[in-house]
Amino acid sequence: MKGSDPAKDRSEYRKAPTFEELARKFLEHVEAKRKPATALSYRQLLEKHAYPTFGKKKAVEVSADDVEKLHLKLADKPMAANRVRAIISSLYNWATSGKKKHLPAETGNPAEGLAKYAEHRREKFLTTEEISRLAAAISEGETTGIPWEPDPGKKVKHAKRPHNRLVKLHPSAALAMRLLLLTGTRLREILHLKWDYVDFERGLLLLPDSKTGRKTVILNAPALALLSEAPRLGVYVIAGSKAGMKDEKPRADLKKPWAAVTKRAGLENLRIHDLRHSFASFGAGGGMGLPVIGKLLGHTQPATTARYALLDADPLRKASNAIGNTIAAAMGEQIPSAEVIKLKRGKTS
Repeated sequence: MKGSDPAKDRSEYRKAPTFEELARKFLEHVEAKRKPATALSYRQLLEKHAYPTFGKKKAVEVSADDVEKLHLKLADKPMAANRVRAIISSLYNWATSGKKKHLPAETGNPAEGLAKYAEHRREKFLTTEEISRLAAAISEGETTGIPWEPDPGKKVKHAKRPHNRLVKLHPSAALAMRLLLLTGTRLREILHLKWDYVDFERGLLLLPDSKTGRKTVILNAPALALLSEAPRLGVYVIAGSKAGMKDEKPRADLKKPWAAVTKRAGLENLRIHDLRHSFASFGAGGGMGLPVIGKLLGHTQPATTARYALLDADPLRKASNAIGNTIAAAMGEQIPSAEVIKLKRGKTS
């Protein structure tokens, strides 16, 4: 090309950031502007999926085909695939706009226009019987311990004897699970809960920050009793490994105790977030109304609570009972009112 400087072009090419280098600068921006949990999610998804695929490639050379191939590779994980695509799109929008451009504006966005996968959310609503099993497993883990069996596929020289194969739950882990069951709060809202946020006099949790900003959680009597009886080992309600120390940090997760408890309860596929859905489902099934449930959960948009509408059967049941009773009376049938029928337990075939 006339007037071009090959040496200069090569120098600029060498200085151009790779995708990974650009992404790490983008993450610094995200960490400064977004919530810590959001920044952590971005970092984990990029490190797990994008960096291994085209992290060492120059950012300007990452094409729409590259992003589409990665998207197709994650077809069996539609939510993760869509999330990675959205993060890459945000990265290139950030890099090519604003005062400090990290890429030429004409670079384009390789994730733009890529169709999303349909996402089918899996939501589990616990029954009262399942809650009983879960609570029993938590109690067993906190007291005697939950029995476990070694993996038959792994050879261990000195395996523990059967009577020593017990998983003991730390009291703070058990407390966290019970509070999640009773309050419908999110995992981080409980793990990051400080004693300063608990208003015992008014029965409230005054959270300065949550997924939706400042939030007030109304504590029911059982949850308030749990908190009143819990020992104060440090700044956080759910004590971490450094509780009471200067460098105290909140507990990171409940993965191991949760896995042990759900396996013991026969609920291996139950996610911690399903406890929040179950809390809402009992309110909806009890005819409490979606606006009230939304306020209890801290939803800022009615559409977020609308997923529980299918469980809000109380008004429809009353209407159906009224119609059925009227028709039965017209038929001359001696049928008890539907509202007082008691179902007998019997064998099923």
